[in-house]
Amino acid sequence: MSRATVVLPASTRAFLTRPCTATFTTLRPDGTPHVTPVRFTFDAATGLVRVTTRAGAHKARNVAAGGPAARVALCQADGFRWVTLEGRAAVTDNPARLAEAIRRYTARYRADPPAPLDLVVIEIAVDRVLSLNL
Repeated sequence: MSRATVVLPASTRAFLTRPCTATFTTLRPDGTPHVTPVRFTFDAATGLVRVTTRAGAHKARNVAAGGPAARVALCQADGFRWVTLEGRAAVTDNPARLAEAIRRYTARYRADPPAPLDLVVIEIAVDRVLSLNL
């Protein structure tokens, strides 16, 4: 998955470090949206979002079914302030990538993520950022 540097204003970067929940939108095989709440991390230096989940979760299956062209959107909102991160997504169970996702999650939320036996990480290479009031 290619990564691009994402340049964000300091206020947006700060907003994305708050321990909030976001909505994560994937597309089902029939093309309809599947929206679910998630916790995530964002690495502005690499433009990479990480979402840990179960391999069997709908969001992971939707991303996997979309192949390398799978596009997703993640939106964190607080009142009338919000930021949406869009990009291509991929699912991996690579141990090093999972460890990095868990490390970042624990630092952001000050708690370990759930640890099901089929834990995977969805990595999103952000290529579009939309925001309001940040």
